[in-house]
Formats: sequence, structure tokens, C-alpha cells
Amino acid sequence: MKALLILFVLMNLDKLLKTAHCTETQDQVLSITPKTQEQVDILKTVSTQYETALWQPVSPHYIKEDTQVHLFVPANSSETVKDLLQRHAITHEVLLANPNELIEMQTRNDSTDPRSSSTFYERYHSLEDIYFWINRTKQDNPDTVKVILIGSSFEKRPLYVLKLSLNNRPNKKAMWIDCGIHAREWISPAFCLWFVQYSLSFYQSNKDIANILDNMDVYVLPVLNPDGYHYTWTTNRMWRKNRSTNLSTKCIGVDLNRNFDANWCTEGASDQPCTEIYCGAFPESEPETQAVADFLRSHKDIVQIYFSIHSYSQMLLFPFSCTLEETENHSELLEMVQEAAQKIQRHYRNIYKYGSGAKTIYLAPGGSDDWAYNLGIKYSFTFELQDRGSYGFLLPPSHISKACNEALLAVKTIALKVVEKTKALTTPA
Repeated sequence: MKALLILFVLMNLDKLLKTAHCTETQDQVLSITPKTQEQVDILKTVSTQYETALWQPVSPHYIKEDTQVHLFVPANSSETVKDLLQRHAITHEVLLANPNELIEMQTRNDSTDPRSSSTFYERYHSLEDIYFWINRTKQDNPDTVKVILIGSSFEKRPLYVLKLSLNNRPNKKAMWIDCGIHAREWISPAFCLWFVQYSLSFYQSNKDIANILDNMDVYVLPVLNPDGYHYTWTTNRMWRKNRSTNLSTKCIGVDLNRNFDANWCTEGASDQPCTEIYCGAFPESEPETQAVADFLRSHKDIVQIYFSIHSYSQMLLFPFSCTLEETENHSELLEMVQEAAQKIQRHYRNIYKYGSGAKTIYLAPGGSDDWAYNLGIKYSFTFELQDRGSYGFLLPPSHISKACNEALLAVKTIALKVVEKTKALTTPA
């Protein structure tokens, strides 16, 4: 009888083990709101000492009482982190229970050929696909699209800017749009592709885009941080910085949006290479930053508008982010983003916060929009696209269309205002 029982146990061991271990630990994104200073300190420790990725805010430095924290917790850290939170009576909710499924959904692609599918612009694309798309867009529009190599990344990937020029009017001004400065913000490069496609497709039929493109050339940099973006597709979906190495540390990467020469490395940036907001060894230490800065310096007399596209949190921001001081044309910039936010709410029923960066979020020195403003580009903006945290950096492809249309509406609203102001200044009385 004993032998039969042992045989039964052995034959059903696999089934018994599976029953006992019915819940498999998965990666998760947690939403945590610390209520006391002690809980703030615990969260700061969790986000720095454990294998996690802070989604919001970007740095432990910004964690404070009664402010929501979004924390990506890999499966192997899940039990430890949750035990620690429980021990200190820190409540949490699971914001995303299935990030891996979302990542898989984002990277699933049927084709690399832009002409083979009408949904090409409603999917995310690898860096190779984006380079292919740049080449194809130039081939298909030889008279209106020029591709300019402005430099290369730390790992020697090309930095391509598309110049859209729809007519040969003399003395035209220009607009600049860059995307993908932070690697994990995939909706950002998706917008740059969307904008180019929209401009080329609707120039003949949409009076707003025609008005903008008749008066301005547009420079579009689809991926400012190609090394980091490539890394998010191949190795770590949560990567933010570029991929430059530093002889003094094993930690890799610089936050390119803390590397411009605008109150560089003051409060809101870090001189510690292992942090997410590491400012680099000196302003423009990174080849990506330097390439953009060099290009804009050489075009500063014609570039009137600067847009940098980020995610997530639904905000329309303008300088300054590096200081609490206001720009000379603060009220003008405020009026523009307010009108853009109101239009988004009216057309898409979605709410965007707006204002100067430092007052709307927090101090963030070394940013590209502040640097561009100081260079003389007085209409300088940073957009934070969808969403507010339900999906965060893992915005599903089904949301791309709405997110891009919201950003497009904001870009058009602001650009039309600038065109109007320019015409008023140049028209003789």
C-alpha cells in the first residue's frame, strides 16, 4: 500500500506542484502615494537600492508626500519590494499587471514597408524600420523632402533630419521638431513619423497645414537618441538615457535632456553617472546633443519654432525649466499653449496641463527647449504626450492615432499663431 502511495505521488508530482504554485510572479507597474516623510525615504531607497525602474517622477529626488509614484517592478524584485512596502504600511495599487504583454503588443509588426499597410503609422517601429522609412519617404517625395545627416550617436548611428520644403518662396522661416530624446518614450518617434506623413498627404487639402508649410520649412529629427531607442527594442524596454560609456564608472548613459548648456547640472540634474538624470561630463559632452546644438546654431536666423516631443503626462510646456524665472514673452507663450490645450479638450475630450516647465513640473536644467530659447528661438516648447499613467511608457498601439492627433493639433495651433505674428511684422503699414 505504501509503495502504491509513493508511486501515485511521483506520477502526479508535476500536477501537485503546479496546483501549489498557481500564481506566477510577473513584472508589474505599481502606483504608490507616500503619506509621510518616512514613507518618502523608504520609497527613495526602494527605487535606488532594488532592481526597479522609476517611471514617475523621473528621479527619487522628486519623490514627496501625497504625490503619486509610478514604479516598474520586475518579477524577481516583486516579493521583496511588496514585503518592504507592507512592513512600512505603504499602500500600493497595481497600475499595470501585464507590462510584458503590452511590450509584446508594441513590438509586433507585420511589415516594414510603409506602402504595404494603411496602419503603418498606427504601430511602433524599430530603429531599422525608421531608417528604412526615412529613405523611402525621401525617394517617394524627391522634390519636397531632403534628408540631412547632422551627426552620429555615441555608437556611430546616423542622426538624420528630414527637411520638408513645399515651395521655393524666398526668406522662409523654419520650424524644428525632435522626437525620441528619451529612449523609452516610443510615442514620441511615432509622432514625428505621423507629422511628416500628415504634412505630405494633406498639404493640398488642409488649409492649416498648407498655411504653415507655405510660410515655413520644417526640420524633423525622428530619433534624437538612436542608441538608447535601439536598446529599448533589443535589451531593456525601460531604458531612458543614451548609451555612452564613462571611464570612471560602470554605469552607462547620459540624460540628453540634461546635457544642453542651460543652467547645466544645477538643481534638478545630477552629476552622478548612475542616475537617470545624469547631466554628463560637461554641456554638449554627448555627440547627439552636440549635433543638434550645432545644427540649430547654424540655422538660428531662420528657425522660429522649436518643439521637443516627450511622454508621458499630457502637458504642453515652455521655458524656463532650468529656473523659476519667467521668459520675456511668458504671457505670449502661455496664451499659445492655453489655446492649444483648450482645442485638444474640445476636439478630443482630453485634458493637458500647460505652463512653464519649472512651475508646472519641477526644475530640470540642461533641457533642449531652454537652450533653444536662449539661442534666440523665442517660440520653444516641450510636449508630454499621452497618457497620465494608465499605460505610461507602454501606450498601446491602438492609442497612437489619438495621441498623435492631439499633438498635431497643438503644433498646428502654435505654428499658425507664429505665422500670423510674422506676417503682421513683415506687412508694410
